[in-house]
Amino acid sequence: MIAVRPSSDPGPVAVLLNPTAGRGRHRDALPGVLEQLRSTGREVTVLPATSADEALAACRTAVASGAGALVAAGGDGTIHLGLQAVAGTGVPFGAIPAGTGNDFVVELGLPGEPLPAAAAIARALREESIRKVDLARMTDAEGNVRWFGAVLAAGFDAIVNERANRMRFPKGPRRYDVAIVAELLRLRPRPYTLVLDGVEHHLDAVLVAVGNTACYGGGMRIVPAADPTDGLLDVVVGGRLSRVAFARIKPHVYRGTHVGHPLVTTYRAATVELRAEGIVSYVDGERSFPLPVTVTSAPGALTLLA
Repeated sequence: MIAVRPSSDPGPVAVLLNPTAGRGRHRDALPGVLEQLRSTGREVTVLPATSADEALAACRTAVASGAGALVAAGGDGTIHLGLQAVAGTGVPFGAIPAGTGNDFVVELGLPGEPLPAAAAIARALREESIRKVDLARMTDAEGNVRWFGAVLAAGFDAIVNERANRMRFPKGPRRYDVAIVAELLRLRPRPYTLVLDGVEHHLDAVLVAVGNTACYGGGMRIVPAADPTDGLLDVVVGGRLSRVAFARIKPHVYRGTHVGHPLVTTYRAATVELRAEGIVSYVDGERSFPLPVTVTSAPGALTLLA
């Protein structure tokens, strides 16, 4: 049961910190983040968490117990966990980028460094300044739900992530590079069924992405027209691309100009059903549900401190 507080008591500001985000490069900024938040005069509670599961549980408990706001400081994965707790609740959310990509934060036009972001959130807390933005609500075949703010990947990039996550060698970023090469050698179009607002499409593709915002992977504008305020999802499909064609268009993703390729198709819909065999989706860079999934735009589901 969600606690109800009088209007004079907005509840504490619950803070999820991930000091290991971005390989720890912003660890030293986190005390300054807390100092900025405490300067508002609001009670600030740091949530205890030593794993992703603990972090998610702590965020949900804080919101259910009457937190007046939830602030997540970390990479896209940390912010993704926070979204699961606040989506659709109206509880204000603050996003402090401290990772390597920070795609969701950047696409919302928020400060891209921890201390300026904390200062902006502190100002929003003092002024009670919020704005509503859309989220995407994903449901799997068993009815499990996950929210995401940026992009769902269900093609080559998701397959590469699956391979990299299974590998034990090499360690670090090199593992991902090796996985890319291995999957490029195996690249082939796969059959997908895409249902857009009830209209069914059967297609073969090597790249499939559904975006609430434009970017993933640290600035790759995979769904360049996605707008988190229009109540719609954008879909980009790279069709029967050869290895050579795929390798040539990949650099264009950083500018979003890959959508001009004749084998790349874009769509827009409020609800997207995505079916394929043997594909595990990734959302906001995190491993998620195996296909099939249904993704629905949730207008204004996130109350953002801004």
